[in-house]
Amino acid sequence: MSLNTSSAQRITVPVIALALYAVASGYLMSLIPLILSHYGLDESLASWLASVFYAGLLLGAMMMEPFVNRLGHRKAFIWCLVILLLSIVVLPSLPYASVWLVDRFIAGVAVAGVFVVVESWLLHGDASRRAKRLGIYMAALYGGTAVGQLGIGHLGVSGVIPFTVIITLLLLASVVLIYGKMDQPSVQQATSLSWKQMTKLSHAALIGCLVSGLMLGAIYGLMPIELANRGIPTTHLGSLLALIILGAMAVQPMVPWLSKFLGRKLLMAMFCLLGAGASVLPVLYSGMSMMVLGLFLLGMATFALYPIAINLGCDKLDTSYIVSATQVMLFSYSIGSVLGPIFANWFMQGSQGLLGYLFVISLTTCFYMLLSSIKTKRQWVAGG
Repeated sequence: MSLNTSSAQRITVPVIALALYAVASGYLMSLIPLILSHYGLDESLASWLASVFYAGLLLGAMMMEPFVNRLGHRKAFIWCLVILLLSIVVLPSLPYASVWLVDRFIAGVAVAGVFVVVESWLLHGDASRRAKRLGIYMAALYGGTAVGQLGIGHLGVSGVIPFTVIITLLLLASVVLIYGKMDQPSVQQATSLSWKQMTKLSHAALIGCLVSGLMLGAIYGLMPIELANRGIPTTHLGSLLALIILGAMAVQPMVPWLSKFLGRKLLMAMFCLLGAGASVLPVLYSGMSMMVLGLFLLGMATFALYPIAINLGCDKLDTSYIVSATQVMLFSYSIGSVLGPIFANWFMQGSQGLLGYLFVISLTTCFYMLLSSIKTKRQWVAGG
């Protein structure tokens, strides 16, 4: 079913499917490190499993465009969910380190497909509504992830129940896509960007996606260790980590509203400045209240970057190039998510810790976005 520009695009079905996927993914993300010893695997395998997953995400970002173009958004989404589901079935069935490493790599490729499909799907249609649709997308993704992490406490980490619940959620997401009524971009609309066209995409957008990966990859992988190093009791870790996700959810409705008044580059600069302030707040002022406020604001700042950047990257772009542009943006994000934990680990060796790393990245990006925004404004004035 092709899009009709005269009618509103129905995005409920892909968003519901994404939310179900996010709940399953959030539960699985917290589950895997906790079940290694249960299956007789070394706990040090956790970092390698995370690395190969992101490597799969990186490869998937490079190869998903022809897959989506050939099958269409609905079928591509379903196939990615099926592949992810099968990869989860393998985990308890074949508890061997080598098998799990290959399995998580394949899962990363499938997850890249989910992101490329949903993001390009929501970016089609009326350009003026893209920011709002991306806000809904991010809220569904992060909200589902937060809900999924609650499964650790309510459903546990042992036995077949966790895997049964995760597989059931992915099956439900597939059923929603199979039987739900929706509008999707037609396969014929998709065209690949040439290398020359890729280099002409907004550099600020690509940098924004890269920085988003640099920050979020480090936060996902190292924030629990950072909080423990700062004397936070283990019993409070889960609640504090949830604050970051709550901040992420709270900022999503604000992004499309602020986009009406501020340019996207200036908006990214503003959120990077907020991130720098949030990172330094717990360092300058001791106490749990400042830590709580800092982590909430940090969630708002870091999780706002990606939707703003991808919207900027697809601004004034012909709809036939949306899938290809989305793939390039995800590739940039994936590079950041792979490099982020590595760079942040250097800061973890010193007194600055992860918060010091996030401060440096945020402030540097803030200056870049401000300069880029000023340059754009000068060009606009000169052209006018």
